[in-house]
Order: sequence, then C-alpha cells, then structure tokens
Amino acid sequence: MSVSVAVAGATGRLGSLVCQVIEEHPDFELVARLTSASKPEEGAEARILVDVSHPEASPGIVARALDRGQRVIVGTSGWSADRLASLEQRLAGLPETGAIVVPNFSLGSVLGTVLARIAAPYFDAIEVVEAHHPAKVDSPSGTAVRTAELMAEAREGRAVDAPFAEQPARGELVAGIPVHSLRLAGVVAKQEVRFGGPGEVLTVTHDTHSNEAYRAGIRAALEAAEATRGLTVGLDAVLGIGATSPGVSGPSGAAPAAAAEDRA
Repeated sequence: MSVSVAVAGATGRLGSLVCQVIEEHPDFELVARLTSASKPEEGAEARILVDVSHPEASPGIVARALDRGQRVIVGTSGWSADRLASLEQRLAGLPETGAIVVPNFSLGSVLGTVLARIAAPYFDAIEVVEAHHPAKVDSPSGTAVRTAELMAEAREGRAVDAPFAEQPARGELVAGIPVHSLRLAGVVAKQEVRFGGPGEVLTVTHDTHSNEAYRAGIRAALEAAEATRGLTVGLDAVLGIGATSPGVSGPSGAAPAAAAEDRA
C-alpha cells in the first residue's frame, strides 16, 4: 500500500519538484498540494507532510502536522539553531513521530559541507560566499548557515580570523564566520567555502545547475521518513555520510546533527 504524502508549498520551485518525485515513486501517493490559500486542516489525512513553503509559515505548518501525528520533512529555509532546538523539544513529547529538516537536498552540496567541516580546524581564515537565484527570499542561505555552524563546531571554540567584521561589506557573521550572499539572475545555487593559510588558499565549491540535483535527496528523505523518530537534521544524517553535532537525534536514534535549509 502506498504511503500518502501532502506537500505544503506545492506550487513553488522546489514544491513542484517534490510533487513530481512523489508521483513517480511507486511507494508514495500525493494526496494534497497545499498553498498559502489552503485551509489548516487540508492535508491532514496524509501520513507524511513535506513542508517547502515560506520561512515565516513553516513553523506553524510543521507544528500542526506533528500534533496530528504526521511524519514531517522540512525543506524550507529559516530553521536556525534556536528554531531547531524548539522543534526538538516539541518532538520529545511526541515519541511516535519524527521530523527530518533538510538544509539542502543535493548530494554534492552535502558532501561539500562535509569536506568543509573536515578542513575547518586546519585554517585560521574562513569565509563563505553563496549565490542563488533572485527569487530566493532569505539570506544567507540555510546551507551556508549550516556549513558555518558545523565548521565552527569542528574548531571547538577556536575563533576564525575575520578582520573588520563590523563592516557591513564583510558579510554577516554566522558562528563567527563571514558569509556573503549574492542574488543573481542566471544562478540556481552556488556555494564556495574559502580557507586561507600562509601561502595558500583552499576552496570547496559546489554548483547547482538545475533543480534535478535535488531529486535523489528528496527520494532519500521520503524513504527515511516512516522510520524516523525525533529530530534528524541534514541529508548527511539521512544517508549516514556526514558529521553530526551534539543534541539532535539522527534517524531512528542514530548519531545527532544540526542547522537550517536552502532553495526557497
């Protein structure tokens, strides 16, 4: 029997792709396409709710779904560490359900973040430059936030060398790491993490050329949702390939994880 799925934000760039992936998957059935005009009770019959809506609407959508006992996959930007901590606390009182928060559904992006975390302890200077299409409503991107937080964690409290960080042109400091955001026509998504050391620069770059890059990650999250309990953050945790951070449970009680999202 197919697992029923509702999608909040179904008419957006990512939402449309999520709906396609569900319809193409033999184990899942799309039962509701939800928009900002949908009533709160719409989609309540679904076993899984995928939220790819808007940063401001997302917490309410997720809270209602969890209270109904639905499994939740969140692909919406704006899930900061504080917001994740609140979600984890809510899930502690709902032991039979779970939520997967995915900052980026791209396998390449996830691996780029893992590589950046590995490199982070070895360089004093680190900066992140991310670029997205003009319609992306938030900055910095959730992927950049997650990358910065994981790199800062890997440094175990050692500060990054970020001179003149008080100047607006130096980028927003995320966990002490400057993050610069570009919003440009012709771009889907791109992130560069630059590490500076004496006589050398290491750059970890990931380019997304089309939304097709997200298909495999969406499928993986859907297939993991039924077994998930508590909070899982990141496609790396879903796939078992990434570094994780304390305090957040991985899938089915696996090792923990941390952070936000991308692609609104």
